[in-house]
Amino acid sequence: MTARHRLGDLQLAIMRELWRRGEASVTDVHAALAEERGLAPTTIATMLKKLEEKGAVTHRAEGRRFIYRPAVSEAAVRRTMVGELTERLFRGEVTALVSHLLAEHEIDAGELERLKSAIARHESGLAPDAGPDPGRDPGAGSARPPHEPEER
Repeated sequence: MTARHRLGDLQLAIMRELWRRGEASVTDVHAALAEERGLAPTTIATMLKKLEEKGAVTHRAEGRRFIYRPAVSEAAVRRTMVGELTERLFRGEVTALVSHLLAEHEIDAGELERLKSAIARHESGLAPDAGPDPGRDPGAGSARPPHEPEER
């Protein structure tokens, strides 16, 4: 796991917007987050610069503005952040993390069935389905833009 995939709350919100759009300008990201966050465009620009320094985004110039795109996949960021959470709060014990989630969160029958299926796929050596992305509309499908960054 690398520290560059460790993102703060605002950085994660910005990355989610970039993953959703594929690429965006500071103005685009600001408009998408303005109602929820109420931040100045300069704050978004500063955070995008920091994300670029971390290697999480890249940019290209389009006239006088920069167009940013993710340089790291959502799956890679999730893997890093969940791994760190598991290490810090559950001493690396995945079973303790899953037990906590089952005990502390309401899980409907459909979700429980998907968990059982994921465990069965894991036991049989198949890659488990990661399920829907948090914060993403489950009905929106899982199609990714053709320029999705490679996982790192």
